[in-house]
Amino acid sequence: MSQPQRFGPLPLEEMSPQQRAIADAILAGPRGSSSGLRGPFEAFLRSPGVAAPAQELGQHCRFGSSIPAALNEMAILLVARRWTAQYEWWAHRQLAALAGLDAGVADAIASRRRPELDGNADAVYQFAVELLDSGRVTDSSWHHVVDRWSERGAMDLIAVLGYYTLVAFTLNVDRHPVPGGEEPLGAA
Repeated sequence: MSQPQRFGPLPLEEMSPQQRAIADAILAGPRGSSSGLRGPFEAFLRSPGVAAPAQELGQHCRFGSSIPAALNEMAILLVARRWTAQYEWWAHRQLAALAGLDAGVADAIASRRRPELDGNADAVYQFAVELLDSGRVTDSSWHHVVDRWSERGAMDLIAVLGYYTLVAFTLNVDRHPVPGGEEPLGAA
C-alpha cells in the first residue's frame, strides 16, 4: 500500500497572489498544456522563492538545452533511476520515447545495466553516470561532451542532472504517486 502524498495539489483558488503568478507562468509556458501543475510543481509552489527560479531553470533544461532531446531525456532517466524517482521515471520514459530514445536504452537504465550506445549517447551517458555517482567527471568525459556540444553543452548537461535531481528529491519526499498506482522502477 502506498503512503499518502505529503504536499498534494494546491488549488488555484487557495494560492497567494505570488503563487498564482508563478502557476500562471507555468501553465502559459511550453509544459503547461502537457503537464500543468503536476509533478514537482505542486510542492515547489509551497515556496515561491524556490518555485519561480526552479520553473525557469526547468523550462531551459527541458526545452532549451543544447543536448539533443533524446539524449537529454536519457540523462533525465539516469537521474530518475539513480534516485528511484517513480513519477519522474514514469513521465520522462514517455517523453524519451517521443523524443526518439530507443526503448532498449530505457529498459537497460531501468535494470541498472549499461545500454549499447553510439558515440554521442555514450558521451552523455558516461558524463551523467560519473557526475551522479561521484559529483565529478573525468577529463575524458568532459572532452567527449565539449567536443560535441561545446562548453555550453557541458553546462546544459550539468544543469539537467542537477535540476532533475532537485525534481527527484522533491517527488520522493512528496511521495508523488504514479498514475494508476504502479511503480515502474524496482528499488534495486
